[in-house]
Amino acid sequence: MSKIRVGVIGSGSICRHRHAPEYAVNKDVEIVAFADRVPERAEFCVKKYGGKAYGKWEEVVGLKDVDAVSVCTPNALHAPITIAALEAGKHVLCEKPMATSHDEATAMIQAAQKAGKFLMIGHNQRLAPLHVKAKQILQSGIIGRVITFRTSFSHGGPEGWSIEGASGWFFDKKMAFVGAMGDLGVHKADLLRWLLGEEVVEVSSFVDRLEKTFGDVDDTAVCLLRTQSGAVGTLTASWTHHPGEDNATIVYGEKGILRIGADKNYGVVVNLASGENQYFETGRMQSNEAGGQTETGVIRAFVSAVTSGTPPEISGEEGRRALAIILACLESAETKTHVPVRY
Repeated sequence: MSKIRVGVIGSGSICRHRHAPEYAVNKDVEIVAFADRVPERAEFCVKKYGGKAYGKWEEVVGLKDVDAVSVCTPNALHAPITIAALEAGKHVLCEKPMATSHDEATAMIQAAQKAGKFLMIGHNQRLAPLHVKAKQILQSGIIGRVITFRTSFSHGGPEGWSIEGASGWFFDKKMAFVGAMGDLGVHKADLLRWLLGEEVVEVSSFVDRLEKTFGDVDDTAVCLLRTQSGAVGTLTASWTHHPGEDNATIVYGEKGILRIGADKNYGVVVNLASGENQYFETGRMQSNEAGGQTETGVIRAFVSAVTSGTPPEISGEEGRRALAIILACLESAETKTHVPVRY
């Protein structure tokens, strides 16, 4: 197959650090367009990676020589742009969270089905080597039945690395829909479902703005989750860690403990009740910290799906299930009740 021609809609930080450089090194891709409402941002990417700059996303969606698009815009624009691109016959890789509601996510999935095109959501954590290894270990049964777990994704906030800083869309509820819970929490919601191999069925949560004096979205979420098998655990998402980043997951089983991203030297550590310890060098977790911008695997997986005609594993349906957990957590925080996850 000839190279797939890609347009990237949104030329901010996620485009510059993830999508554009990973497309650029992929032998099966030709980048033909960048779009951004701030023309200079698109032009910056064009100078570095080639293609042509556009000021409106509609122009890229309308290009006949574009086979696929990445949607790297504020969250509120994910659904309308994705649906328009699918209807125009493009495959779509959409950043997370995929939408702002269950209905939006469903409309995106239906648009992909009707168009006969692929919709993939940019949940990169399940592709990270340490998480792939951790899933293999869990499936081996070495730590037995999972009883409890805890996962966290926390850092100082997007004002430190986003292209617009503290005045940007991340902190504007109309455009972001949700704060740390959408930026970070949805990553861990997807990871837990995939890692444990079962659905989260009930949540109870606190979602609040505890530190940021600007914007109107949450900066901290602490959530209690119950899975189908009865395991319970916590998910924390926060923009209040100064300094550093917490991106660790720990799973507690009947026969041992699985520590993922919690040791500075080893990606995965197993501590067995028998006294045996196992250490696995798996490489670093993707990170916003200096030196952490490693290849995510998302672009590679998307391009592989398009070129091979094989539906992507991280489909719209998978994205909708991760979103459902976040929506349930938000409802729980608002109603101060336990909430079932509605898939």
